[in-house]
Amino acid sequence: MRRRHELTDAQWEKINDLLPGKQTDPGRTAVDNRLFVNAVLYVLKTGVPWEDLPARYGKPNTVWKRFDRWCAAGVWERLAKALGDPELEEVQLDSTTIKAHPVASTGRRTPKEKKTRPTPGDVSGAAGAD
Repeated sequence: MRRRHELTDAQWEKINDLLPGKQTDPGRTAVDNRLFVNAVLYVLKTGVPWEDLPARYGKPNTVWKRFDRWCAAGVWERLAKALGDPELEEVQLDSTTIKAHPVASTGRRTPKEKKTRPTPGDVSGAAGAD
């Protein structure tokens, strides 16, 4: 049974011969090309970080390294051209990070950073107080 975000048999037949490595090559080359392509599709369609890739696709770092090698070799561009969609503008991988205060992740504060709440009678925190 095909899972969501994975290639159908017809789609696989279209791209199988365009991928690097063949079943007849020595070693483990191309043993899991379909699984690898499905892993990349999963990341692209769901937007999850590589680290959150389901275990059924293998180790996330291994999948990412192979993805990076295929990018450098131009494999994805060749696939897009062969399938009739040479524009890859809609595929955007973002590695942006946002810095947050350490308290945002741990909830710990130093004694100097202790959060205080104003009391109802406290006018020092009121708007317009001088």
